[in-house]
Amino acid sequence: MELNELSIKLASFETEGVSFESFLIANPGEQDVLQVIVDGNDELPIFVTQTEEQLLCISYLFAEDEVKADMRDELNETLLRLNVPIPLSAFAKIDDKYAIFGALSVNSSFDDITHELVTLADNAIDALEAVTIYLND
Repeated sequence: MELNELSIKLASFETEGVSFESFLIANPGEQDVLQVIVDGNDELPIFVTQTEEQLLCISYLFAEDEVKADMRDELNETLLRLNVPIPLSAFAKIDDKYAIFGALSVNSSFDDITHELVTLADNAIDALEAVTIYLND
């Protein structure tokens, strides 16, 4: 499913009591990105990109400079430990930002995609709650 088609479908869809807002960010000559906000969670949008084989869904959690310097190693270990119990998501560091992400096949059904988006949004909130102690006030 192409990103523009996904954006249109999300605009009029509700699942699990959740609605979506989406905005296609066109990057001429580069890869387009779909920004998805799940049920008013503006602080943690999900950015969806598409390759030939997968849809990659990423939510940026916080920047490296928001982490208490003396707790960075402990935070990284905590995130590694959280990778297994958080369903359908994993943690990553992209440049200077910590992120949570999930990936699906480009052949995934629309229901599978919306389930991933809802799950990733919930997991992003849960992850932030779990690591708040490592972040600057």
